Amino acid sequence: MAGETQCLSYAGCNFLRQRLVLATLSGRPLKIRKIRAKEEDPGLRDFEASFIRLIDKVTNGSRIEINQTGTTLYYQPGLLYGGSLEHDCSPSRGIGYYLESLLCLAPFMKHPLKIVLRGVTNDQVDPSVDVLKATALPLLKKFGIDGESLDIKINRRGMPPKGGGEILFACPVRKVLQPVQFTDPGKIKRIRGIAYSVRVSPQMANRMVESARGILNKFLPDIYIYTDHMKGVSSGKSPGFGMCLTAETTNGTILSAELASNPQGQGVAVLPEELGQNCAKLLLEEVYR
Repeated sequence: MAGETQCLSYAGCNFLRQRLVLATLSGRPLKIRKIRAKEEDPGLRDFEASFIRLIDKVTNGSRIEINQTGTTLYYQPGLLYGGSLEHDCSPSRGIGYYLESLLCLAPFMKHPLKIVLRGVTNDQVDPSVDVLKATALPLLKKFGIDGESLDIKINRRGMPPKGGGEILFACPVRKVLQPVQFTDPGKIKRIRGIAYSVRVSPQMANRMVESARGILNKFLPDIYIYTDHMKGVSSGKSPGFGMCLTAETTNGTILSAELASNPQGQGVAVLPEELGQNCAKLLLEEVYR
């Protein structure tokens, strides 16, 4: 079969994850050329290389070839194998960058996937682990992927630049998905959230919660925002704080918004009150859209 399948060909570094994920699911080989060929620092970035290693771990028999400059990648997918795995993610991107693709692949493994990912759990670029847990898991359940073994558990939080977080993602195997008809979003009925702080005063989380509630209470009474302050080893290697909010509708749609403080030594220091208010406004913006 592999001999007959035509190799897909792309140029540039856009949609690298999506291309690899879809090639893996469809079993088609893939070649990507000119990856940042004209930049001063050409080729794959460290987080992309880490992502390719992760794909190699969850499959069996994949063939991956990268040229010396890192500007051309050839990938022949193997079988999705799964099992119990561990992976150290690059700290330049959040764990969410890797987890988003794993959520697409996990239901189609040969063995149920249980994977420990280490790195940055919350940053300003990628969706945080909290948001994926609150939004992606309920969405997977709509497709019939559920059970006790579907879970994202945060063992440690890690903020940029150094990371140090750790999560466990487990997913059962489902070869067939239920079709979903999901067009009416419904009305917002409740808001949930989590305000976290690591290696800073635990008071930071409470200050974020108060300022966010100050805005959201004008619209809804049913608001509950948890505070999560991790100490010691489970607080990672860098200080920081942030918040993620989710609004749930009567039909089970979940809208989310999140903000994190600037990484240590970068940008202006953010007040927790400002961050809480801005996060609440972002959520209202999402609801308005």
